[in-house]
Amino acid sequence: MASWVLSNCCGLRPLPASLPRPNSGLLSAASLKPLKRRPLFSPTAGLGGRREWALRVSAPLQVAPLEDERESGEGSGEPSLKGRDGKEEAFDPGMPPPFALAEIRAAIPKHCWVKDPWRSMSYVVRDVVVVFVLAAAAASLNKWIVWPLYWIAQGTMFWALFVLGHDCGHGSFSNNPKLNSVVGHLLHSSILVPYHGWRISHRTHHQNHGHVENDESWHPLPEKLYRSLDSTTRKLRFTLPFPMFAYPFYLWGRSPGKCGSHFHPSSDLFVPNEKKDVITSTVCWAAMVVILAGLTYLMGPNQMLKLYGVPYWIFVMWLDLVTYLHHHGHEEKLPWYRGKEWSYLRGGLTTLDRDYGWINNIHHDIGTHVIHHLFPQIPHYHLVEATDAAKPVIGKYYREPARSGPLPFHLLGVLVRSLKHDHYVNDTGEVVYYQADPRLRVTSD
Repeated sequence: MASWVLSNCCGLRPLPASLPRPNSGLLSAASLKPLKRRPLFSPTAGLGGRREWALRVSAPLQVAPLEDERESGEGSGEPSLKGRDGKEEAFDPGMPPPFALAEIRAAIPKHCWVKDPWRSMSYVVRDVVVVFVLAAAAASLNKWIVWPLYWIAQGTMFWALFVLGHDCGHGSFSNNPKLNSVVGHLLHSSILVPYHGWRISHRTHHQNHGHVENDESWHPLPEKLYRSLDSTTRKLRFTLPFPMFAYPFYLWGRSPGKCGSHFHPSSDLFVPNEKKDVITSTVCWAAMVVILAGLTYLMGPNQMLKLYGVPYWIFVMWLDLVTYLHHHGHEEKLPWYRGKEWSYLRGGLTTLDRDYGWINNIHHDIGTHVIHHLFPQIPHYHLVEATDAAKPVIGKYYREPARSGPLPFHLLGVLVRSLKHDHYVNDTGEVVYYQADPRLRVTSD
Protein backbone atom coordinates (compact mmCIF):
# COMPACT_ATOMS: atom_id res chain seq x y z
CA MET A 1 0.00 0.00 0.00
CA ALA A 2 2.80 2.40 0.93
CA SER A 3 4.56 1.60 -2.35
CA TRP A 4 1.38 2.32 -4.34
CA VAL A 5 0.94 5.71 -2.59
CA LEU A 6 4.54 6.72 -3.21
CA SER A 7 4.39 5.57 -6.83
CA ASN A 8 1.04 6.94 -7.92
CA CYS A 9 0.48 9.96 -5.66
CA CYS A 10 3.97 11.26 -5.11
CA GLY A 11 5.53 10.26 -8.42
CA LEU A 12 8.30 8.26 -6.72
CA ARG A 13 9.29 4.97 -8.31
CA PRO A 14 12.04 2.49 -7.43
CA LEU A 15 15.17 2.21 -9.52
CA PRO A 16 15.04 -0.41 -12.27
CA ALA A 17 16.62 -3.70 -11.37
CA SER A 18 19.29 -3.16 -14.02
CA LEU A 19 20.60 -0.16 -12.14
CA PRO A 20 22.44 -1.14 -8.94
CA ARG A 21 21.73 1.04 -5.94
CA PRO A 22 24.78 2.70 -4.38
CA ASN A 23 25.84 1.07 -1.13
CA SER A 24 27.57 4.12 0.34
CA GLY A 25 27.13 7.81 0.79
CA LEU A 26 29.75 8.58 -1.86
CA LEU A 27 28.88 9.73 -5.36
CA SER A 28 30.99 8.94 -8.38
CA ALA A 29 32.54 11.82 -10.29
CA ALA A 30 30.25 11.16 -13.25
CA SER A 31 27.14 11.41 -11.11
CA LEU A 32 27.98 14.67 -9.39
CA LYS A 33 25.64 17.47 -10.41
CA PRO A 34 25.20 20.96 -9.03
CA LEU A 35 22.56 21.19 -6.35
CA LYS A 36 19.75 23.58 -7.21
CA ARG A 37 18.55 25.93 -4.53
CA ARG A 38 14.89 26.51 -4.19
CA PRO A 39 13.80 30.11 -4.78
CA LEU A 40 13.79 32.18 -1.64
CA PHE A 41 11.85 35.29 -0.85
CA SER A 42 13.97 38.37 -0.39
CA PRO A 43 12.90 40.58 2.51
CA THR A 44 12.54 43.48 0.11
CA ALA A 45 12.57 42.30 -3.46
CA GLY A 46 10.11 39.41 -3.41
CA LEU A 47 10.82 36.20 -5.35
CA GLY A 48 14.49 35.66 -6.15
CA GLY A 49 15.96 33.92 -9.16
CA ARG A 50 17.37 30.40 -9.31
CA ARG A 51 21.08 29.70 -9.27
CA GLU A 52 23.36 26.73 -9.04
CA TRP A 53 24.82 25.85 -5.65
CA ALA A 54 28.40 24.75 -5.21
CA LEU A 55 30.44 24.24 -2.07
CA ARG A 56 32.76 27.14 -1.34
CA VAL A 57 33.62 26.53 2.27
CA SER A 58 36.58 26.87 4.57
CA ALA A 59 35.25 23.99 6.67
CA PRO A 60 35.64 20.24 5.96
CA LEU A 61 33.74 19.13 2.86
CA GLN A 62 30.60 17.08 3.40
CA VAL A 63 29.02 15.14 0.57
CA ALA A 64 25.42 15.92 -0.29
CA PRO A 65 22.92 13.23 0.78
CA LEU A 66 21.35 10.79 -1.63
CA GLU A 67 17.61 11.01 -2.00
CA ASP A 68 17.02 7.54 -0.55
CA GLU A 69 19.12 8.38 2.51
CA ARG A 70 16.66 10.98 3.78
CA GLU A 71 14.31 9.91 6.49
CA SER A 72 10.62 9.72 5.73
CA GLY A 73 8.38 12.59 6.75
CA GLU A 74 9.17 15.23 4.17
CA GLY A 75 7.15 17.90 5.93
CA SER A 76 9.53 18.01 8.89
CA GLY A 77 12.20 20.06 7.12
CA GLU A 78 14.88 17.93 8.82
CA PRO A 79 17.44 16.55 6.36
CA SER A 80 18.88 13.44 7.97
CA LEU A 81 21.98 11.71 6.61
CA LYS A 82 22.84 8.06 7.16
CA GLY A 83 26.11 6.27 6.59
CA ARG A 84 26.83 2.66 5.66
CA ASP A 85 26.04 1.42 9.13
CA GLY A 86 22.60 3.06 9.07
CA LYS A 87 23.49 5.51 11.82
CA GLU A 88 22.54 9.15 11.42
CA GLU A 89 25.43 11.38 10.43
CA ALA A 90 26.04 14.86 11.78
CA PHE A 91 23.68 17.55 10.52
CA ASP A 92 25.47 20.24 8.52
CA PRO A 93 23.99 23.68 9.30
CA GLY A 94 25.92 25.16 6.36
CA MET A 95 23.88 23.21 3.79
CA PRO A 96 21.10 25.15 2.03
CA PRO A 97 17.78 24.45 3.78
CA PRO A 98 15.22 22.27 1.95
CA PHE A 99 12.48 24.87 2.46
CA ALA A 100 11.79 28.44 1.42
CA LEU A 101 11.04 31.52 3.46
CA ALA A 102 7.48 31.45 2.13
CA GLU A 103 6.92 28.02 3.69
CA ILE A 104 7.86 29.36 7.12
CA ARG A 105 5.62 32.38 6.60
CA ALA A 106 2.69 30.17 5.59
CA ALA A 107 3.03 28.08 8.77
CA ILE A 108 2.63 31.11 11.06
CA PRO A 109 -1.01 31.85 12.03
CA LYS A 110 -2.44 34.98 10.45
CA HIS A 111 -3.28 36.62 13.77
CA CYS A 112 0.42 36.58 14.71
CA TRP A 113 0.97 39.33 12.14
CA VAL A 114 -1.65 41.64 13.66
CA LYS A 115 -0.29 44.67 15.53
CA ASP A 116 -2.37 46.03 18.40
CA PRO A 117 -1.23 49.57 19.30
CA TRP A 118 -3.27 49.56 22.51
CA ARG A 119 -1.60 46.39 23.68
CA SER A 120 1.80 47.77 22.69
CA MET A 121 1.13 50.99 24.62
CA SER A 122 0.08 48.99 27.66
CA TYR A 123 3.58 47.53 27.84
CA VAL A 124 5.05 51.02 27.60
CA VAL A 125 2.85 52.28 30.45
CA ARG A 126 3.69 49.23 32.55
CA ASP A 127 7.44 49.61 32.12
CA VAL A 128 7.50 53.39 32.63
CA VAL A 129 5.47 53.06 35.84
CA VAL A 130 7.87 50.40 37.14
CA VAL A 131 10.88 52.63 36.32
CA PHE A 132 9.49 55.58 38.29
CA VAL A 133 8.33 53.41 41.21
CA LEU A 134 11.76 51.82 41.51
CA ALA A 135 13.51 55.20 41.42
CA ALA A 136 11.13 56.70 44.00
CA ALA A 137 11.51 53.71 46.32
CA ALA A 138 15.31 53.68 46.11
CA ALA A 139 15.56 57.45 46.69
CA SER A 140 13.16 57.25 49.61
CA LEU A 141 14.89 54.34 51.35
CA ASN A 142 18.40 55.57 50.43
CA LYS A 143 20.19 52.62 52.06
CA TRP A 144 23.28 50.96 50.66
CA ILE A 145 21.74 47.53 51.10
CA VAL A 146 18.96 48.65 48.72
CA TRP A 147 21.00 50.39 46.04
CA PRO A 148 22.62 47.27 44.45
CA LEU A 149 19.18 45.65 44.15
CA TYR A 150 17.84 48.84 42.62
CA TRP A 151 20.69 49.05 40.10
CA ILE A 152 20.06 45.53 38.82
CA ALA A 153 16.28 45.97 38.68
CA GLN A 154 16.36 49.43 37.11
CA GLY A 155 19.06 48.50 34.60
CA THR A 156 16.89 45.58 33.53
CA MET A 157 13.92 47.92 33.11
CA PHE A 158 16.01 50.31 31.00
CA TRP A 159 16.73 47.28 28.80
CA ALA A 160 12.99 46.55 28.62
CA LEU A 161 12.39 50.13 27.46
CA PHE A 162 15.00 49.63 24.76
CA VAL A 163 13.21 46.51 23.50
CA LEU A 164 9.90 48.39 23.17
CA GLY A 165 11.69 51.14 21.25
CA HIS A 166 13.25 48.38 19.17
CA ASP A 167 9.72 47.25 18.23
CA CYS A 168 8.95 50.82 17.17
CA GLY A 169 12.00 50.78 14.93
CA HIS A 170 10.84 47.61 13.20
CA GLY A 171 7.28 48.86 12.81
CA SER A 172 5.97 45.94 14.88
CA PHE A 173 4.74 48.31 17.59
CA SER A 174 1.89 49.58 15.40
CA ASN A 175 0.95 50.30 11.79
CA ASN A 176 1.20 54.05 12.46
CA PRO A 177 4.70 55.33 11.53
CA LYS A 178 4.18 58.60 13.46
CA LEU A 179 3.20 56.77 16.63
CA ASN A 180 6.19 54.44 16.23
CA SER A 181 8.54 57.40 15.78
CA VAL A 182 7.22 59.40 18.75
CA VAL A 183 7.22 56.45 21.15
CA GLY A 184 10.57 55.23 19.84
CA HIS A 185 12.19 58.63 20.38
CA LEU A 186 10.80 58.98 23.90
CA LEU A 187 11.93 55.51 24.95
CA HIS A 188 15.34 55.46 23.31
CA SER A 189 16.28 59.05 24.09
CA SER A 190 15.56 58.41 27.76
CA ILE A 191 18.32 55.77 27.79
CA LEU A 192 20.70 57.75 25.55
CA VAL A 193 20.13 55.86 22.29
CA PRO A 194 19.74 57.93 19.07
CA TYR A 195 16.52 56.39 17.78
CA HIS A 196 16.78 56.88 14.01
CA GLY A 197 20.53 56.37 13.93
CA TRP A 198 20.08 53.06 15.71
CA ARG A 199 16.97 52.15 13.69
CA ILE A 200 18.75 52.53 10.36
CA SER A 201 21.87 50.59 11.36
CA HIS A 202 19.71 47.88 12.94
CA ARG A 203 17.76 47.59 9.70
CA THR A 204 21.12 47.02 7.96
CA HIS A 205 21.85 44.28 10.50
CA HIS A 206 18.58 42.47 9.73
CA GLN A 207 18.92 42.82 5.97
CA ASN A 208 22.44 41.34 6.08
CA HIS A 209 22.31 38.99 9.06
CA GLY A 210 24.89 36.23 8.87
CA HIS A 211 27.03 38.01 6.26
CA VAL A 212 30.70 38.32 7.22
CA GLU A 213 31.30 41.77 5.75
CA ASN A 214 27.85 43.34 5.43
CA ASP A 215 26.32 42.51 8.81
CA GLU A 216 26.33 45.37 11.29
CA SER A 217 26.02 43.80 14.74
CA TRP A 218 28.63 41.51 16.33
CA HIS A 219 29.78 40.26 12.94
CA PRO A 220 32.99 38.20 12.79
CA LEU A 221 36.36 39.70 11.92
CA PRO A 222 38.17 38.30 8.86
CA GLU A 223 41.56 36.92 9.86
CA LYS A 224 43.56 39.66 8.13
CA LEU A 225 41.62 42.38 9.98
CA TYR A 226 41.89 40.46 13.24
CA ARG A 227 45.67 40.16 12.88
CA SER A 228 45.93 43.88 12.18
CA LEU A 229 44.39 44.82 15.55
CA ASP A 230 46.76 45.86 18.29
CA SER A 231 46.92 43.66 21.36
CA THR A 232 44.94 46.13 23.48
CA THR A 233 42.01 46.18 21.05
CA ARG A 234 41.96 42.38 20.91
CA LYS A 235 41.99 42.22 24.70
CA LEU A 236 39.10 44.67 24.99
CA ARG A 237 37.02 42.84 22.39
CA PHE A 238 37.46 39.30 23.71
CA THR A 239 38.19 39.58 27.44
CA LEU A 240 35.40 39.96 29.97
CA PRO A 241 33.98 42.25 31.18
CA PHE A 242 35.07 44.73 28.48
CA PRO A 243 32.86 43.48 25.60
CA MET A 244 29.81 43.98 27.82
CA PHE A 245 30.43 47.75 27.88
CA ALA A 246 30.89 48.12 24.12
CA TYR A 247 27.55 49.57 23.03
CA PRO A 248 28.05 53.32 23.69
CA PHE A 249 31.42 53.16 21.92
CA TYR A 250 29.84 51.31 19.01
CA LEU A 251 27.26 54.10 18.66
CA TRP A 252 30.07 56.63 18.29
CA GLY A 253 32.52 54.64 16.17
CA ARG A 254 31.01 51.30 15.04
CA SER A 255 33.01 48.06 14.92
CA PRO A 256 36.64 47.42 13.87
CA GLY A 257 36.99 47.72 10.11
CA LYS A 258 34.01 50.06 9.80
CA CYS A 259 33.75 53.80 10.26
CA GLY A 260 30.97 56.27 10.92
CA SER A 261 28.80 57.41 13.80
CA HIS A 262 25.14 56.89 14.66
CA PHE A 263 24.95 60.58 15.55
CA HIS A 264 26.38 62.16 12.39
CA PRO A 265 24.01 62.63 9.43
CA SER A 266 26.86 62.25 6.92
CA SER A 267 28.00 58.91 8.34
CA ASP A 268 28.55 55.95 6.01
CA LEU A 269 25.60 54.33 7.76
CA PHE A 270 23.08 56.65 6.14
CA VAL A 271 21.92 57.73 2.70
CA PRO A 272 21.25 61.43 1.96
CA ASN A 273 17.46 61.27 2.40
CA GLU A 274 17.93 59.97 5.97
CA LYS A 275 19.88 63.00 7.19
CA LYS A 276 16.85 64.80 8.66
CA ASP A 277 15.87 61.72 10.64
CA VAL A 278 19.38 61.35 12.02
CA ILE A 279 19.56 65.03 12.99
CA THR A 280 16.17 64.76 14.76
CA SER A 281 17.34 61.81 16.83
CA THR A 282 20.67 63.42 17.65
CA VAL A 283 18.85 66.55 18.87
CA CYS A 284 16.57 64.40 21.07
CA TRP A 285 19.61 62.58 22.45
CA ALA A 286 21.29 65.93 23.21
CA ALA A 287 18.11 67.16 24.93
CA MET A 288 18.21 64.14 27.23
CA VAL A 289 21.84 64.90 28.06
CA VAL A 290 20.80 68.46 29.01
CA ILE A 291 17.98 67.11 31.20
CA LEU A 292 20.39 64.75 32.96
CA ALA A 293 22.86 67.60 33.47
CA GLY A 294 20.11 69.72 35.02
CA LEU A 295 19.05 66.91 37.34
CA THR A 296 22.67 66.39 38.32
CA TYR A 297 22.93 70.06 39.24
CA LEU A 298 19.72 69.89 41.32
CA MET A 299 20.25 66.52 43.02
CA GLY A 300 24.01 66.25 43.08
CA PRO A 301 26.30 63.97 41.03
CA ASN A 302 26.36 61.21 43.63
CA GLN A 303 22.56 60.85 43.68
CA MET A 304 22.32 60.93 39.88
CA LEU A 305 25.05 58.32 39.60
CA LYS A 306 23.04 56.04 41.89
CA LEU A 307 19.65 56.75 40.30
CA TYR A 308 20.65 56.81 36.62
CA GLY A 309 24.36 56.27 35.96
CA VAL A 310 24.79 52.76 37.36
CA PRO A 311 21.45 51.46 35.95
CA TYR A 312 22.47 52.82 32.55
CA TRP A 313 25.60 50.65 32.52
CA ILE A 314 23.59 47.63 33.70
CA PHE A 315 21.32 48.25 30.70
CA VAL A 316 24.37 48.39 28.41
CA MET A 317 25.54 45.05 29.80
CA TRP A 318 22.13 43.50 29.13
CA LEU A 319 22.11 44.83 25.57
CA ASP A 320 25.60 43.55 24.76
CA LEU A 321 25.00 40.18 26.42
CA VAL A 322 21.70 39.49 24.65
CA THR A 323 22.71 40.75 21.21
CA TYR A 324 26.02 38.84 21.32
CA LEU A 325 24.45 35.54 22.38
CA HIS A 326 21.80 35.75 19.68
CA HIS A 327 24.58 35.23 17.14
CA HIS A 328 27.31 33.40 19.06
CA GLY A 329 27.94 30.66 21.57
CA HIS A 330 26.15 27.60 20.19
CA GLU A 331 27.86 24.35 21.16
CA GLU A 332 28.21 23.58 17.45
CA LYS A 333 29.98 25.99 15.15
CA LEU A 334 27.46 27.87 13.03
CA PRO A 335 28.24 29.19 9.56
CA TRP A 336 28.76 32.73 8.40
CA TYR A 337 28.38 33.55 4.72
CA ARG A 338 29.67 35.83 2.02
CA GLY A 339 29.34 36.08 -1.74
CA LYS A 340 26.78 33.97 -3.58
CA GLU A 341 26.32 31.55 -0.71
CA TRP A 342 24.66 34.20 1.45
CA SER A 343 20.89 34.58 1.35
CA TYR A 344 18.41 36.24 3.67
CA LEU A 345 17.04 32.88 4.77
CA ARG A 346 20.38 31.16 5.34
CA GLY A 347 21.72 34.15 7.25
CA GLY A 348 18.62 34.36 9.44
CA LEU A 349 18.80 30.66 10.30
CA THR A 350 22.19 31.17 11.98
CA THR A 351 20.57 33.25 14.74
CA LEU A 352 19.77 31.66 18.09
CA ASP A 353 16.90 31.67 20.55
CA ARG A 354 17.78 32.01 24.25
CA ASP A 355 15.79 31.32 27.39
CA TYR A 356 16.11 33.96 30.13
CA GLY A 357 13.78 32.46 32.72
CA TRP A 358 11.81 35.11 34.61
CA ILE A 359 13.38 37.81 32.45
CA ASN A 360 11.58 36.58 29.31
CA ASN A 361 8.41 38.45 30.21
CA ILE A 362 10.25 41.50 31.53
CA HIS A 363 12.23 42.07 28.33
CA HIS A 364 9.33 41.19 26.06
CA ASP A 365 10.49 37.79 24.75
CA ILE A 366 13.44 39.25 22.87
CA GLY A 367 15.13 35.88 23.38
CA THR A 368 12.71 34.40 20.83
CA HIS A 369 15.01 35.64 18.13
CA VAL A 370 15.05 33.38 15.07
CA ILE A 371 11.52 34.19 13.89
CA HIS A 372 12.06 37.82 14.85
CA HIS A 373 15.09 37.98 12.57
CA LEU A 374 13.26 36.40 9.65
CA PHE A 375 10.03 38.37 10.17
CA PRO A 376 10.78 41.49 12.27
CA GLN A 377 7.29 42.88 11.62
CA ILE A 378 5.73 40.30 14.00
CA PRO A 379 4.90 41.94 17.39
CA HIS A 380 6.88 40.61 20.33
CA TYR A 381 3.76 39.26 22.04
CA HIS A 382 3.19 36.83 19.15
CA LEU A 383 6.77 35.62 18.75
CA VAL A 384 6.50 32.53 20.96
CA GLU A 385 3.38 31.28 19.18
CA ALA A 386 4.86 32.06 15.76
CA THR A 387 8.03 30.17 16.66
CA ASP A 388 6.09 27.09 17.80
CA ALA A 389 4.18 27.11 14.52
CA ALA A 390 7.34 27.45 12.42
CA LYS A 391 9.44 24.78 14.13
CA PRO A 392 8.06 21.83 12.10
CA VAL A 393 9.11 23.60 8.89
CA ILE A 394 12.52 24.76 10.10
CA GLY A 395 13.41 21.40 11.63
CA LYS A 396 17.04 20.99 12.64
CA TYR A 397 17.89 24.48 11.44
CA TYR A 398 16.16 25.60 14.63
CA ARG A 399 18.26 25.06 17.76
CA GLU A 400 16.22 24.61 20.92
CA PRO A 401 17.57 26.94 23.63
CA ALA A 402 18.82 25.45 26.87
CA ARG A 403 16.18 25.80 29.56
CA SER A 404 16.93 28.50 32.11
CA GLY A 405 16.31 28.60 35.80
CA PRO A 406 14.54 31.63 37.27
CA LEU A 407 17.58 33.73 36.29
CA PRO A 408 19.75 32.98 33.23
CA PHE A 409 23.04 32.34 34.99
CA HIS A 410 23.76 29.46 32.60
CA LEU A 411 24.35 31.98 29.81
CA LEU A 412 27.42 33.37 31.56
CA GLY A 413 29.24 30.11 30.88
CA VAL A 414 28.13 30.21 27.24
CA LEU A 415 29.44 33.77 26.94
CA VAL A 416 32.84 32.91 28.47
CA ARG A 417 33.26 29.87 26.21
CA SER A 418 32.38 31.81 23.07
CA LEU A 419 34.76 34.68 23.81
CA LYS A 420 37.55 32.12 24.23
CA HIS A 421 36.86 30.30 20.95
CA ASP A 422 35.14 32.68 18.49
CA HIS A 423 37.81 35.12 17.34
CA TYR A 424 37.95 35.35 13.54
CA VAL A 425 36.94 33.67 10.27
CA ASN A 426 38.94 32.90 7.15
CA ASP A 427 39.56 35.69 4.67
CA THR A 428 38.39 33.46 1.82
CA GLY A 429 35.54 31.03 1.37
CA GLU A 430 31.84 31.72 1.08
CA VAL A 431 30.79 29.49 3.99
CA VAL A 432 33.11 30.06 6.95
CA TYR A 433 33.22 29.22 10.63
CA TYR A 434 34.75 30.91 13.66
CA GLN A 435 38.30 29.97 14.57
CA ALA A 436 40.24 30.52 17.79
CA ASP A 437 43.50 32.37 18.28
CA PRO A 438 45.53 30.04 20.54
CA ARG A 439 47.62 32.92 21.86
CA LEU A 440 44.55 34.86 22.96
CA ARG A 441 43.07 31.77 24.60
CA VAL A 442 46.24 31.25 26.63
CA THR A 443 46.32 34.84 27.86
CA SER A 444 42.61 34.82 28.76
CA ASP A 445 42.70 31.56 30.75
